[in-house]
Amino acid sequence: MKVLILGDGLLGKEIASQTNWDVASRKLNNLPNINDWDGLTDLIYKYDVVVNCIAHTDTYSPNKQLHYDINYKFTSDISDICNNEGVKLVHISTEFVYANNEKLPTEDDIPIPGNTWYGYTKLLADEYIQLRNENYLICRELHKPNPFPYNEVWKVQTSGDTVDKIANLIIKLINKDAQGVFNVGTGDKWLKELAPKSCKKIPPPFKTPTDTRMNLDKLNDFLGCK
Repeated sequence: MKVLILGDGLLGKEIASQTNWDVASRKLNNLPNINDWDGLTDLIYKYDVVVNCIAHTDTYSPNKQLHYDINYKFTSDISDICNNEGVKLVHISTEFVYANNEKLPTEDDIPIPGNTWYGYTKLLADEYIQLRNENYLICRELHKPNPFPYNEVWKVQTSGDTVDKIANLIIKLINKDAQGVFNVGTGDKWLKELAPKSCKKIPPPFKTPTDTRMNLDKLNDFLGCK
């Protein structure tokens, strides 16, 4: 199985370090312009699986156009190219698509994103892939650096974990040929549990969702976890 990772940010680098899969990114100068359909096609068609880790992750940026261009338009183009070339798409989404859900959402629940262009455009991409793509895996997740590099940590709840643990779960799903939408995480926790005890606990900024925990039954059943 030939796998290509798009993006060498925190998660892309970690997946690559655990697998030695190929990586393409703008930083490495081996990723065509995101508007270059022919160039992207020439890159993608050689692979069996493409893992899209590229996103505009400035969560609270008001730049609607940038969120739209990267989180939605680029992803929809990659989805179409994968479809055309018979390549499986693994898309990295976010638990922020559930920011306004009132209970632990399953993959079958209707996601209600928070009041950010980030959450909204990530959900648009998820829905496009589900409607148009014939062979896909969407991983909704949250990951943090390991070790936690900040002096402060928000008082919020999550199903996420450190990037090494989340990457390992995504790799397992890919290797087991998981299909469809999966909530990916390691269980309910406060974000402070991923940070050193010395970190100051502070209220989150305005519009930050305080609880994006997810139901992980599907993931745990598929991987045989507890």
